[in-house]
Amino acid sequence: MNLSCLHPRPLRRAALLAAVAAVVLAGCGSVDGLGAGEPAPSVSVQPRPEPLWPAWSSTSSKAPGAETATHQPPPEALEGLPKLGEDGLRAVDFRKVLRADPRMKPLADHGGIDRPGHPGLRPPLLVDLTGDGQPELLVAADTESGRSVLSVYKERDGHVYPILFTAGKRVSIETLGPDLLVRSSCADGGQQAVRFHWDGVRMSTVSDTKNYKNHKKTPDEDPDPDADHSPTPTPSATGGPG
Repeated sequence: MNLSCLHPRPLRRAALLAAVAAVVLAGCGSVDGLGAGEPAPSVSVQPRPEPLWPAWSSTSSKAPGAETATHQPPPEALEGLPKLGEDGLRAVDFRKVLRADPRMKPLADHGGIDRPGHPGLRPPLLVDLTGDGQPELLVAADTESGRSVLSVYKERDGHVYPILFTAGKRVSIETLGPDLLVRSSCADGGQQAVRFHWDGVRMSTVSDTKNYKNHKKTPDEDPDPDADHSPTPTPSATGGPG
């Protein structure tokens, strides 16, 4: 080919495009993308699961995913409790709260425990889950059947409201930012992780996932692969102790 036959304008255009490409590629190699004297942007730190009862928690830190929703009537104040003062739930006897809650009353007089493996009441905790600066009362109990139950109570205008009740097998409970993450073992060998978030009325379910990554089924565990296996019930604010 005779290069002298090419028009000079396309050659100049090709050279210009090559120069622009070089600048773009040079920009991709920039580490921070900031100009001289330009302030660095703030870094948003994502919350990580923080176990509330570490002895009952596994080492898993997987976050839940699939979104679910529940529709329930607003919780009603517990009856039989004196009106709380300015200290709110900080000054209340947690066993009196349990006796006033029909779902937790059978467990109210169980002994205290500080590690898994025995039935009883875990140490009660005060954690702000609603973001109003006032802590909620969290009470968890391990039952003789191997299941655990968790109740969360909120004080409003001197009255105590149950805002979450959930149950599961070998339950571990964590905070994830302002949310509550409840992990439990499923009958089919997986692990269920349910995330609860304060919606202004109660701790409602925002995600519910199962994980089978660390479990491998054997023929002995599933003797009838054609059988209809019902899914594990999702923990909710209306469940009952097992």
